[in-house]
Amino acid sequence: MPERDRFLQGRLPDESERLGPDDRFDFRCGEDLDCFTDCCGDVSIILTPYDVIRMKKALGVDSSEFLSTYTISPFCKEQKIPVVLLRMDPETQRCPLVGEEGCQVYANRPWACRMYPLGVAQPKAATSAERPFHFHIREELCHGHGKGKTQTVRQWCAEQGSEHYEMMGAGFKELMLHDFWDKGQDLTPQQMDMYYMACYDLDRFRRFVFETRFLAMFDIDEARVEAIRADDCELLEFALQWLRFSLFRERTMKIKPAVVEARRRAASGSESMQERLANSNG
Repeated sequence: MPERDRFLQGRLPDESERLGPDDRFDFRCGEDLDCFTDCCGDVSIILTPYDVIRMKKALGVDSSEFLSTYTISPFCKEQKIPVVLLRMDPETQRCPLVGEEGCQVYANRPWACRMYPLGVAQPKAATSAERPFHFHIREELCHGHGKGKTQTVRQWCAEQGSEHYEMMGAGFKELMLHDFWDKGQDLTPQQMDMYYMACYDLDRFRRFVFETRFLAMFDIDEARVEAIRADDCELLEFALQWLRFSLFRERTMKIKPAVVEARRRAASGSESMQERLANSNG
């Protein structure tokens, strides 16, 4: 089993494998190495919502086409939420975006590929004793260990642009670590689709916002409406707030007063009707 998959399935690093920001390691990747692109096959690459934004733009397709063509979303009864994985070629088991010269979307490659050979472990509640940390992934297929310049974890992260990815992933991370998932509640099929759409299929979510009665129901500043119309990153932040409102009943969205009043009147009318029916039956 590839080392990356082993960590994804829950095997956390021990103390000897943990790296701090100023710890050093020696690594490089390049087409002159005999293992070039060997790491791009037979591996489970979990995509984040921001990965999908970057990759679908690089390929010039909308999110729905990207997801149906380049990803899979396996599901089992133990799984609480949808997970999106990069689809490997069914014949070669290699990433379909890798050619002889390397990754075709290298500047927009997924976070997991970008950070390799480092992984990140994230405790649910960071404390002074337990903070997020990096660990070194060593696989036999990779021959770049010990052949590059020695650098710190901090330097590697800066070179890979991980700070921007972490900033864009903060809202999604909060959603994933929410206490709601610890209560043993299962999402309905409709809620699962809501989650998938809002996190990953953003172009479909945009159509949902602008082509239904969504904007007639929620009180949203006009400037923000225009921002989510044009900017995928703004739309993702908005979509995560909508999920917290819809799934967790948090006050991250505001329903328009007129809608609230109409619902109040409808509920009052329904109660009156029930009372009249009860009296007539009595």
